Amino acid sequence: MPIVTFGGRIHVISTISAVKSAVNALRTSPIVGFDTETRPSFKRGENHKVALLQLSTPTDAFLFRLNKIGIPAPLKQFLEDKDIIKVGLSTTDDFHQLAKVCDCKPTRFIEIQDLVKQFSISDMSLQKIYAILFQQKISKGQQLTNWEAPILTDAQQSYAAIDAWACLHIYNYLSSGNFTPEHSPYWHEPAEQE
Repeated sequence: MPIVTFGGRIHVISTISAVKSAVNALRTSPIVGFDTETRPSFKRGENHKVALLQLSTPTDAFLFRLNKIGIPAPLKQFLEDKDIIKVGLSTTDDFHQLAKVCDCKPTRFIEIQDLVKQFSISDMSLQKIYAILFQQKISKGQQLTNWEAPILTDAQQSYAAIDAWACLHIYNYLSSGNFTPEHSPYWHEPAEQE
């Protein structure tokens, strides 16, 4: 399966002064993709706060380095904005992590895992859902890297951008009505419940 690449522009937001213009750019899109990344823990009892928040339009991905800037007011307002649809996967987990950083009440979110059930897709990982829909593979090679590193590598930036953008891409494709589950070589009929 070919590997997914992000063909748009990636903007890394690591200063508070850059947040407002990034959010203004995001506001030009009525629907955005959403995801977060947290530095992995390899020791028992070790926990890290969410380090990165990704928001993507079809053409631009904005990577907010929360470990450097927190959640400034314009970003908080965007997450709580009822007029803009945000699309993500496993959003309950993301919201739980964000609550440790900020008193934020994310609003108008669509959960991809709920959406795909309407199309008889029982696989719940972003990687599997994307493969079923587009016959392409999302590489997870950067997932367990250090998201609090002083500078994010190009590979980390690309991975983070793809995760948010892919949620938006999935939503737009399923909303278009062009997907027939039986036509995907990677779809399998859900097992009947006893």
